[in-house]
Amino acid sequence: NDEAARAANNGALPPDLSLMVKARHGGCNYIFSLLTGYPEEPPAGAVVQEGLNFNPYFPGTGIAMARVLYDGLVEYDDKTPATTSQMAKDVVEFLNWTAEPEMDDRKKMGWKVMAVAGTLFALSVWVKRYKWTVVKTRKLVYNPPTTKAVRNPSSPRTEVHTEGQGFLK
Repeated sequence: NDEAARAANNGALPPDLSLMVKARHGGCNYIFSLLTGYPEEPPAGAVVQEGLNFNPYFPGTGIAMARVLYDGLVEYDDKTPATTSQMAKDVVEFLNWTAEPEMDDRKKMGWKVMAVAGTLFALSVWVKRYKWTVVKTRKLVYNPPTTKAVRNPSSPRTEVHTEGQGFLK
């Protein structure tokens, strides 16, 4: 309900925070600082408009959202102390998950890709090492052609024969 949200936040409609982690520079750190950055009193010399709250991490230092996290606000099942910083960390991690719910699946897929790539790499090393040894150790010998002058008594001219041309294994 937008009207109830405006009434609870001094007339300002709260933004959709599902992508705020990715939208803001600093992401998780910015939101954590924003949630934990409300001092008890603004520092001396800080000017805050009426209806706004001082937060040094918000641009302009005046924010319509009041402080929402206080120590002991919730009880954790595992008896973790409910400090402002712990609750802010939980909120930030949840917002991080809502921004990228497929991240866990991508990480699992990444492990599978790395396993397949490692197997293919090992196979290529084996092929290079053992299957190409014949090519790598082959010795090529060049025998230059030799010419012999052979005289045929029945022919008035001398014939030239060449032998040993080409490469031999």
